[in-house]
Amino acid sequence: MVEVFITDIKKQTQVKKMVKTLKRLFSELKISFDMDETGLPFPQGHTVLRAEGEPIDANAIVLQVKKSGFMCDIMEDMRHEKTSNKTVCP
Repeated sequence: MVEVFITDIKKQTQVKKMVKTLKRLFSELKISFDMDETGLPFPQGHTVLRAEGEPIDANAIVLQVKKSGFMCDIMEDMRHEKTSNKTVCP
């Protein structure tokens, strides 16, 4: 399963720290970020956080990012389930 979130994390150093924190708390997940390139305010300008694996507790990830001082929302329309080499969207 893949869960996609948007955040307002702007600096690469903040991303690295957040990845380290999330990997420590959710060691079974693959965590990655794509940095904002628009320069617009959140939510139009945002950083994409992806979590891949099983199980994904999306609410716990959102709470952890917010606890670290950043905005974070689930991208509802980006919820996918990965099966073998295919991604299936409900």
